[in-house]
Amino acid sequence: MSKWPLALACLATFAQAQAQPAAEWPARPVRVVVAFTAGGTTDLLARSVSQQLSERLKQTFIVDNKPGAGGNIGTAEVARAAPDGYTMIVNSVGPMAVNLSLYKKLPVNPLTDLEPVVQIADVPNVLVVHPSVKAATLAEFVALARSGKGELNYSSTGIGTSSHLAGFMLGQRGGFTATHVPYKGAEALKDLLAGRVQFMFATIPSVIQHIRTGALRPLAVSSPQRSRSMPDVPTVAESGYPGFEAGSWFGYFAPRGTPPAVVAKVNAAVNEILRLPEIERQMVQEGADPIGGSSEAFGRFVRAEHDKWKVVVRDSGATVE
Repeated sequence: MSKWPLALACLATFAQAQAQPAAEWPARPVRVVVAFTAGGTTDLLARSVSQQLSERLKQTFIVDNKPGAGGNIGTAEVARAAPDGYTMIVNSVGPMAVNLSLYKKLPVNPLTDLEPVVQIADVPNVLVVHPSVKAATLAEFVALARSGKGELNYSSTGIGTSSHLAGFMLGQRGGFTATHVPYKGAEALKDLLAGRVQFMFATIPSVIQHIRTGALRPLAVSSPQRSRSMPDVPTVAESGYPGFEAGSWFGYFAPRGTPPAVVAKVNAAVNEILRLPEIERQMVQEGADPIGGSSEAFGRFVRAEHDKWKVVVRDSGATVE
């Protein structure tokens, strides 16, 4: 017997073995890693959409928090997982687009080791100030910052996070300097509410209730268009700084090599979920703008975000060992 029919038979068997799990997927629970602590924006979006996936695909999607190192620990764990569709991650701008330029050494390359599946949402940052700051608009705030009347400090959730880099970008564009005070997570907001720092770029979900109660004053959002959650708050771009964009975004990723049929199935399901009126209403109310779209478009978006933030990180001089 010729070796070629045997080889072709082996290839056919291998292809069938690869296709079969994708066709049956998910046949057991799917682990959805979140590379940050419970209760944050990434975690809340992951739990909301994963619950819907569980109902739609008739299998449990279990959210598993693996925080640490700016999201690098959970990201690396998923990148190294078997590409069988049973381990995924809901990730964000930091680990996917910023950290490659920020950290001197990473265990994996998220751009090449993870497969974009679908974008869930854009979550704009909003520039909020403590009520003691005498500025009702972004123009008034920049004028105050330039005048040097009183020291201005801004908090962030850590060096190289979007809250840090957005503050740096505004100072760069606005021609003023302010002292950056990095924190670990929620402590940044606590000190802003207490008036120990004067301003912050924060994700809308983390501050929207404080804005509604008057504990913080919003001046501008960092997205290209106004947020559906706060349509009366202008963008930084329309307030005199065209092209300013420094928001957060979130989406599903899978290990590189995950069967295309699995990627397509999750993409289609999430797009259907994001079109549900109750899900759309809930996200907008909490400060997120639902996005969806194809996995290919999401991949192009992630690469463009990396290219953009690489320049900002370089200009800021931010680095993490």
